[in-house]
Amino acid sequence: MKIYVVGGAVRDELLGLPVKDRDRVVVGATPDEMVKLGFKPVGKDFPVFLHPETHEEYALARTERKSGRGYKGFTVYASPEVSLEDDLRRRDLTINAMAKAEDGSLIDPFHGRRDLEQRTLRHVSEAFPEDPVRILRVARFAARFGFEVAKATMELMRKMVDSGETEYLVAERVWQEFSKGLMEDHPERMFDVLSACGFMSKNLPEIQAVPRRFTGSLPMRFAALAWHMPAEKAEALADRLKAPNDPRELGSLASRNRDLLGAAKRPEEFLDLLKKTDAFRRPDRFAELLGVARQEGVETARFERARAAAAAVDAAGIAQRGGDIAKAVDEARLKAIAALR
Repeated sequence: MKIYVVGGAVRDELLGLPVKDRDRVVVGATPDEMVKLGFKPVGKDFPVFLHPETHEEYALARTERKSGRGYKGFTVYASPEVSLEDDLRRRDLTINAMAKAEDGSLIDPFHGRRDLEQRTLRHVSEAFPEDPVRILRVARFAARFGFEVAKATMELMRKMVDSGETEYLVAERVWQEFSKGLMEDHPERMFDVLSACGFMSKNLPEIQAVPRRFTGSLPMRFAALAWHMPAEKAEALADRLKAPNDPRELGSLASRNRDLLGAAKRPEEFLDLLKKTDAFRRPDRFAELLGVARQEGVETARFERARAAAAAVDAAGIAQRGGDIAKAVDEARLKAIAALR
């Protein structure tokens, strides 16, 4: 039995980056042998075990064969006869198909180190098209490292899109990679790659324009994308991706209030914006919306002052006087905003 560190940990170490997680592959062992050594089996789709002391994951070397559509359409084969090279061959990119032995030596059968040095994203083998989510992974790594996609790999990705295989992607898996790509240093590179291979026009047709700069939280970055869309398209994109509530809501606010953020001048317009965006009950979300607007060149200090002035109105005191409370509070807030000028 031999144990190797594989994948991202090896890649990041060669790049001089911090290594967060170490994935390990075990060659020459059976599930029963792993259990006898105290490892706890946890894998549902293939043999993965937790170390009895460190609780780190150890996976038996395996191969995969495409047997149907979608990400579950695979037959997994794990056996002591599966070699390390067999296991590495099923991986997506050469830079993720390297291993490090217990003595520290590098095993690099597909020249991943060379591609790291040449800043190239290259598929490992003919198995690459079997999982279309790899298109998104390539785009995400382009956003992370700024590497170029090898010509043959890009051509393969175009063929995958044209074949219709990407239509079987599960929305949750797309969001997982898409959201990670949005949080990389250069998300615009992800969109460049997805556009070049045809994925964007076929699978994300709502996206017609992409900001050249993204900052802030994940909801802010999604909202920056939604800013450039009509509201119905921003919401359709969120539905298509099954986006969580926070990015979905901020994206909708950005697309629906883009014009008002850019044009508001009168106190009535300021108060209208504050009410439409629920700025009094959700100040943190409103602050993120203003952050997105600033990225788009909107001067937002006036909205911050307007919200602070309107929020300082004693709504509880007004309520004690009775009458049309909502109207009285609005009038007091309008007066407070107008006093800022």
